Amino acid sequence: MRRVRYAVAVSLDGYIAGPKGEADWIIMDPEIDFRALFEQFDTFLLGRRTFEMMAREGRVETPGMKTFVFSRTLRQQDYLGVTVVAEKSEETVAALRAEPGKDIWLFGGGSLFRSLLDAGFVDTVEVAIIPVLLGGGISLLAPPARQKKLHLTGHKVYKTGIVSLEYTVQ
Repeated sequence: MRRVRYAVAVSLDGYIAGPKGEADWIIMDPEIDFRALFEQFDTFLLGRRTFEMMAREGRVETPGMKTFVFSRTLRQQDYLGVTVVAEKSEETVAALRAEPGKDIWLFGGGSLFRSLLDAGFVDTVEVAIIPVLLGGGISLLAPPARQKKLHLTGHKVYKTGIVSLEYTVQ
């Protein structure tokens, strides 16, 4: 079974984006092999707000990746390069996990993370803690959320001050 991995950058005070969705505070560390990271996945799961931010930047499609956008307001006919999931999100994720392929990247979106975590569909939480305090923004885990226990499976400290932590969800 394929794993759903929530891999995300987070500020030291727990935000995945600034108050206006900005991500300009994220350091691109030369020690992190982003090519190797992307090669572990063939599917993206995005919430509407994360997708709309990417669309504004012209990054709607990623070559070699299937993209699923979870939204009750977006229309499939407006975004032909992605799959818009308006209903039955749990059934969609269950079907994706059962298909052969690489891991599935839950990419951004504290609300989508919360709903998939509550449904038992998130296998790992992988955070790159960026050495910055934002003071506000979009939380790593949108409230209200249930408590979940995690088990540390890996960590790395980079020269830039980024700390990478990998956990399995118990």
